[in-house]
Amino acid sequence: MTILKTYARLWVDDLDASLPSLRTLVGTEPELRFAFDGIELAAIGDFLVIAGPAEERARYAHASATVIVDDLDAVVAGLTAAGGEITTTEATSPTGRYLYARHAGGAEVEYVEWVPELVDRIIGPVDRRLGR
Repeated sequence: MTILKTYARLWVDDLDASLPSLRTLVGTEPELRFAFDGIELAAIGDFLVIAGPAEERARYAHASATVIVDDLDAVVAGLTAAGGEITTTEATSPTGRYLYARHAGGAEVEYVEWVPELVDRIIGPVDRRLGR
């Protein structure tokens, strides 16, 4: 299993109001933007901006980060072998498969295995033999 990208989560009320300052800070446009289950998300640089009503955002606030991986099944095997547990079972979104897991020390993280088109567009070619 390889970690392809890690996003710090930013919680905002209004996605459009938050993006101009992030565009300036990061120096780029969002790589990804979509609506999902009552919230809006945008990936810009190393930030995942999560917007929407507070009660909708609260459903996802238990995770401290979003980690993009190349093999979600390997994440499950590795985390459970190390004493972690899956807290939200695997589901799908417009970006691919995801789940939430609590590590043995208590940290909770969202892990996502992107669809190949996103990996190619945002990360570039991945050679699993080289760990990237």
